Parts: sequence; structure tokens; C-alpha cells
Amino acid sequence: MGTSGKLSLVSKDHELSVFRQCELLEVNRTSFYYTKKEPDRDFENLVKNRLDYWHTKMPYLGVRKLRYKLQSVDNMPVGRRLIKRYMGEMGIYAMCPKPNLSKRNIQHKIHPYLLRNLEINRANQVWAVDITYINMGRSHMYLTAIIDWHSRYLVGWELSDTLDAAPVLAAVKRAIRQYGKPEIINSDQGSQFTSDEYTGYLKSEGIRQSMDGKGRWVDNVVIERWFRSLKIERIYSYEYLTPKELRAGIREYILEYNTERPHQTHGYLTPYQIFLGEQAA
Repeated sequence: MGTSGKLSLVSKDHELSVFRQCELLEVNRTSFYYTKKEPDRDFENLVKNRLDYWHTKMPYLGVRKLRYKLQSVDNMPVGRRLIKRYMGEMGIYAMCPKPNLSKRNIQHKIHPYLLRNLEINRANQVWAVDITYINMGRSHMYLTAIIDWHSRYLVGWELSDTLDAAPVLAAVKRAIRQYGKPEIINSDQGSQFTSDEYTGYLKSEGIRQSMDGKGRWVDNVVIERWFRSLKIERIYSYEYLTPKELRAGIREYILEYNTERPHQTHGYLTPYQIFLGEQAA
């Protein structure tokens, strides 16, 4: 019988004292009085939301400096060990402008990075896809976004409360139905992008799969920059309390970004003008 089973036999109402019962059962008496502390989810979400904020604003901050920001600016009683654990859960690393939420499955095949020295000069040549953490009141969601590398046009997105492959696949399929197939889709090495469902679908559609080098966020920099703009301009300055509100806010931002925001790279044309113009040509 295990310790938990033995402890279930101990009773304060027994004629023998708790000390004697534990002694006879050969278990530590303090284990009987121990009550497992439930995690404070509200506090955890609050800390993670602020970590995401500071990391997006200052991606070069490490554990020590993030602790200083949380303690001195946000008045949060947090230590280095807790911050380090939360950063690990969120995939946050110093000098990277994203929470890398995609953890690699070592049993899955890793595809080569196909964009090195590649001249990307037309729409639907390369798409970039990634996932980021989004603050939502006392909770959070995960946003999958897909951007056309050349035009910077957001071709697809999906909001979910899970970190599995289903939202990624849903976003990719919807984007392809609406805008056609890209030649290449680039991602990080996360398990969502190495899953059999995702890789099998790209292969069936004749789409080449490209993956960042390990720890090299710069290999997918276009989507990383877009995530940062979204958070600074639309997430941190608003208070979304429900998935419905958050979804509406993201949809509004994407419409504005795609159709109204000029890009200096393309002579101040909007992503919409570049992407749809080249598709129609």
C-alpha cells in the first residue's frame, strides 16, 4: 500500500492518537496534516500577461531584469524561480521578440529552412505562420496568424484556447480556400507544425514546408514583427474580457492593417494593394 493509501486510514476520531496511527503505518505525521495548495490562477494569468507585455516591449530583458520590472513597476511579489518557470511555460527567451509557444516534438521530422538567400518578390510565393500568446482580462488565448511574406498581407488567422495543431490547420485551410496555395509555408519547429496532420496536408497540396533554425526567431521575422505591432497597438491599450470581444478587436485590426496601412517598402501602397494587385495581374 502506498503512502496516500496509508494516510487514508488515519483518522482524528480513532482511539489511537494521530501520532501513534502514523507511527504504526510508518508514515510521516506531517503528511496527514498537509493540504495541497491550489494554484492561484488569477495571479498566474496576471503575471504572465505582464511578462508578455514587458517581453514584447523589451525583448532583450532576461529573468533578472523582468523580475525588476514586475517588482518595481507592477508591484508584483515574484521571484526569479517563478518568473523563469512561467517564461519556460510561455516559451519566452531574452532577445527574441516573441513568446515561442511551439515546443518541438523530437519524434517528428524537422524540415530545412528554405528562405536563406531566396529572393521573395511575389505574392503567394512564401507564407509565414506562427502562434502567439494574447492577454484577455483574467485569462488568455492563443492566436495563429499567417502572413504573405512579400506583400505583408495577413491571409489567415485563428483564435483558440488550446495549443494544438487544429487551429493552425484550420487557419491554413481557410487561407488557401480564399487566396490559393503558396509555394512555401515557413514556421518554427513546434509540434503543431511537425504534426502528421499539418505536414500531411501541406504535402497533399504540393506546398513546400520550411522551418526556422533552432532558436532563430529572425528566420520568421515578418510574422514576429506583425505580432509585436498587434500587441502594442491593439492588445495592450484595450481591455478584452471575452473571446468574442478579443476576436472582434483582432478582426478590426487586421482589416485596418491590410487595407489602410501603407508600407514604405512598397512605395507606401497597402498590403491589400500589393497582394490583390499581383494576384489579379
